[in-house]
Amino acid sequence: MSPPPGLGSWTVRRARTTPERTALAHGGRRLTYAALDDRVRALAAGLAGLGVARGDRVAYLGPNHPAFVETLFATTALGAVFVPLNARLAPEEHAFALADTGARVLVHAPGADVSDAALQTLDVLAVRSEHADRASLTTLEVGAGYDELITTAATRSDPVHVDPDDTAVLLYTSGTTGRPKAARLSHANLTWNALNVLVDVDLARDEVCLLSAPLFHAAALGMTCLPVLLKGGTLVLEEAFDVDRTLDLVPAQGVTIMFGVPTMFAALARSPRFADTDLSGVRYLLCGGAPVPPSLLEVYAARGLTFLQGYGMTEAAPGVLLLDREHAREKTGTAGRPHFFSDVRLGDSGEILVRGPNVVDGYWRRPDESAEAFDDEGWFRSGDVATVDDDGFHRIVDRVKDLYISGGENVSPAEVEGVLVGHPDVVDAAVIGVPDERWGEIGRAWVVLAPGATSTPSDVLTFLEGRLARFKHPRAVEVVDALPRNPTGKLDKGALRAREH
Repeated sequence: MSPPPGLGSWTVRRARTTPERTALAHGGRRLTYAALDDRVRALAAGLAGLGVARGDRVAYLGPNHPAFVETLFATTALGAVFVPLNARLAPEEHAFALADTGARVLVHAPGADVSDAALQTLDVLAVRSEHADRASLTTLEVGAGYDELITTAATRSDPVHVDPDDTAVLLYTSGTTGRPKAARLSHANLTWNALNVLVDVDLARDEVCLLSAPLFHAAALGMTCLPVLLKGGTLVLEEAFDVDRTLDLVPAQGVTIMFGVPTMFAALARSPRFADTDLSGVRYLLCGGAPVPPSLLEVYAARGLTFLQGYGMTEAAPGVLLLDREHAREKTGTAGRPHFFSDVRLGDSGEILVRGPNVVDGYWRRPDESAEAFDDEGWFRSGDVATVDDDGFHRIVDRVKDLYISGGENVSPAEVEGVLVGHPDVVDAAVIGVPDERWGEIGRAWVVLAPGATSTPSDVLTFLEGRLARFKHPRAVEVVDALPRNPTGKLDKGALRAREH
């Protein structure tokens, strides 16, 4: 009998088609697709024995590890819902997510803070489902109870039938303000996004993807992990990013794809080993979180490497726009054209609106916010402002909420930041609007200078003369060692605003 559709069937199908190929590499351990499928089906049987059933939630807390992938597929094979938790958050934030989702089981890495003290919030949050209470949460530590559950499983569970629109993954968005909310990513959303990647990035069946960016974020999960496994390639999982280890692994593992944020690629380029490391096997550099600076593009171009950049969001699983290799340098600064199965148009004020089979239908237990996220025609409101050129390439201008009004004029911080980093000494910049009695709001800027640079804040402001309208000039500039960024590499404007209070 053929396995049913749905994310939980992928390991069965891969084990049937390419059982001998390596699916996962982690440390000195390698798992073939046949071995991965066996472990997934054993884990599914074990989770079912713990009471996990269709629709229940299973959470995962920890860095990149084969257990993340196994838990994802075992959970969805049962028709249950996988909840990856951001390992960089505080225990109280983990407790909120566990309570908000009503998780039945928590799989966690050794050392993760899952003590009763850390989870006591579960007792007081009135958001758990009617069939999941504090006592029902079972914790499984990787390397202990988790492995025992797999090795002692007497049976293997076959994947159950699911509706493509059933929720497969609850993924909390990376917003820096407001109450956290989890996007309901369905089996169809994740599958169609993976197909977008296969069509637009042209992945091959022998890809070897080095993945040190965290899988609990939509970009690493949706743009690399799932498409590579769907195609039958190999994932080399690293628990954290390290420059020297990355430069060792690329030639040693025959890496063909690397995924990361600009700060990771910049760190590699600064290494004295970068020039001599064999990168000849690398086909793609996938980068997300923030645009790649032109200077960094040139550094990698000198090694014969081109970045694939794009724009996405958790709610689109996450691909929306992609700047392909053919136009990477000609259209530098743009986020590209829409993915093959994604539709994009610009709404009021240039806001990016997205529709397609990869776009979620809303947020977990947030009916009001779900309704507000879509316009009357069913287009998802991104909250981001863009322009589009005659060739269909989109340029992200700013966040709708980041725009500020100075003297009656709209000011885009992203536009100002783009000019600031054009200064020869400035390598990073951030701008926010702050209250002003005369103008309503004025700009406040922070800049990071290149090593050894001696420019002053006054020099930076002088640089803006003739390059920006006067009303767009920040009234103050502060030189800092680094800017606050969230784990996906995006500027944390909330942290900057907090400095002003």
